[in-house]
Amino acid sequence: MTEPLNSNAYPAAPLTSSPNSPVLEVDNLAVAYRTRGGEVEAVRDISFAIGRGETYGLVGESGCGKTTTAWAILNFLGANGYVKKGRIRFQGEELVGRSGEELRRLRGDRIAMVYQDPMQSLNPSLRLGDQLREVLTVHRCMDDAAATRHCLAMLERVNMPDPAGIMARYPHQISGGQQQRVVIAMALLNNPALLIMDEPTTALDVTIEAAVLDLINELRRDFDTAILFISHNLGVIARVCDRVGVMYAGELVEEAAVASLFADPQHPYTQGLLRCLPRLGADKADDVLYPIRGRVPPPGLRPAGCAFAPRCDYARERCQAEHPLLRPLPNGALVRCHFAEEIDPSLWTPPVDSEVVQPLSNLEPENPPLLELVDLQKYYPLPGNTLRDVLGLGEKQTVKALESASFRLAAGQTLGIVGESGSGKSTLVKAIIGLEGSTAGTAEFMGFDITGELSRRTTDLIREMQMVFQNPDATMNPAYTVGTQIGRPMIRFGLVGKAHVRGEVIRLLDAVRLGEEYFDRLPHQLSGGEKQRVGLARALASRPDLILCDEPVSALDVSVQAALLNLLLAVQREFGMAMLFISHDLSVVRFLADQVAVLYLGEIVDIGPAEAIYAPPYHPYTEALLSAVPIPDPAAPQRRVRLAGAMPSAVAPPPGCRFHTRCPRRVLLPNGGAICEVERPPWREAGGGQRILCHIPIEVLASFPPVIDDRSV
Repeated sequence: MTEPLNSNAYPAAPLTSSPNSPVLEVDNLAVAYRTRGGEVEAVRDISFAIGRGETYGLVGESGCGKTTTAWAILNFLGANGYVKKGRIRFQGEELVGRSGEELRRLRGDRIAMVYQDPMQSLNPSLRLGDQLREVLTVHRCMDDAAATRHCLAMLERVNMPDPAGIMARYPHQISGGQQQRVVIAMALLNNPALLIMDEPTTALDVTIEAAVLDLINELRRDFDTAILFISHNLGVIARVCDRVGVMYAGELVEEAAVASLFADPQHPYTQGLLRCLPRLGADKADDVLYPIRGRVPPPGLRPAGCAFAPRCDYARERCQAEHPLLRPLPNGALVRCHFAEEIDPSLWTPPVDSEVVQPLSNLEPENPPLLELVDLQKYYPLPGNTLRDVLGLGEKQTVKALESASFRLAAGQTLGIVGESGSGKSTLVKAIIGLEGSTAGTAEFMGFDITGELSRRTTDLIREMQMVFQNPDATMNPAYTVGTQIGRPMIRFGLVGKAHVRGEVIRLLDAVRLGEEYFDRLPHQLSGGEKQRVGLARALASRPDLILCDEPVSALDVSVQAALLNLLLAVQREFGMAMLFISHDLSVVRFLADQVAVLYLGEIVDIGPAEAIYAPPYHPYTEALLSAVPIPDPAAPQRRVRLAGAMPSAVAPPPGCRFHTRCPRRVLLPNGGAICEVERPPWREAGGGQRILCHIPIEVLASFPPVIDDRSV
């Protein structure tokens, strides 16, 4: 039993400022980099302050300077980066101009940082206990016994199961969500006055993300820590932040209290970001996404006047000639806009050149299926590492990645696949596309059996089924240009004559918001989001009847995401193709999908029309997923349902209902849901085409109120 954690047990270094003064003050900060082409100013004239116990959010598209601002605070700018002007005061002390040794004493002691990828902070060759203890032995000069006690207490505080066991493990032996919790625990061990979090939940499942965000709010209250929270996800910002700064082209364009910013955004850029977001309560039939035209200008090509003017629907001559100042408005917000008082976002109308895509209508699931799966199964053999296993005498183990998957997908329809990591989403797609052979069950595409090896498929069948992968780097050849890679399917399948390939490729590049200038670029010259757009363009090049999308928009800014979702709708309407769409973002799936299948530990547990899946009755797992979705509205009511523990191993899935080890609703059944532990649940018809795999009667599941009020989102 570890001792209770007290945030004052080992207080941080004494404050040099008064208790009411800001923990961090950034004043007219400009950050530049020396390059061969001259100086590049990445951040210019940014100012903000963070008080004790306050979370300040920085939000904006990629390239806006959010992370550079955080690195400037820590002096992590690299050999060619420097603070060009301005001040950074921490607890009243000036950080600009401090020696490296002085800053090293601050980092990890009074200032801590949590990165997007926890493995950037964890040493893979050291046990987690050694890495945690090092923080206290170096900065607090504690002995190992005292450091161990505090580490165990902190791991308990961040809700880690079996803290002593975690201390003995290596980073690769715990899940991604657990790695992030360890990093947060490590950052808080010295009770820092300032915690900088750079996209700390971006790579996490929605259920783990919700638990981490809850944890951040709890720790802020308990430790009275000031937090700088950087994210591109407006829903996450709405859930954890008190005040928000919106960055564009290296400068702050709006700052306001979180409730004010989402209810009454003042800057046209903030308004544009919110119009890009799919709402959880709306679909493609009654909602339209309006991407912000153009792109964030690179630092060396920023306009002389307002940086946002080339993309702004309200720009005037003054915007082109005069750079606006960040100024206060009567509602307390700060805004960098000449005409903010004159702009009413409720009166905004789409530009005349904006494309509003109408989805396909009159599509019925009963139509002849383009793709049909019946009890599709995929097991992987698990090699052992003991001598008995090497000799073939050990017990054979298998990873039961996919179990009894059944559904029908008609032409022109979109089936959304949702679930946590390890639920079998990618395995399902790989089995359909032919990258993995199936173990049992049947799968037919256009009437042809596709359960066999990929080599048995005809060229025409391969052309009709294309895929967009989650990681575009894994599918792009670094030695070939973008134009060559997009054009190759057109030539390979004989769709376009060689003389017309360039024109068709440029058309696709324009459609995915890249342009002709990308035709001759190599993959290493592209950002992650640009690579993902090239991958989508290449999948569309063969004009397939079915596209399988594995997290295709997860790495993209909201404006580019909106443009690509609109593009998918436009292509689907033009060619009548079907889509299988995997995403961890349930708002995106709600917007795009006609049908939704919810996977848990290799099984489909909830399937039906999207409007039915997102309303009661819910499968208990679906209910928890919806409760975890961060909504870009801090005032939106959302019931709190959290799952305990991690998903069990697919090597030895729980008997009976696979979800019973984490189900918050099983107590509604007799004997605390004992039947869930021994008997596989039946399929229950929920009406409207929805089917739920659960022992709990539909009448009971239907009695629960909606997780989210559709009218508010």
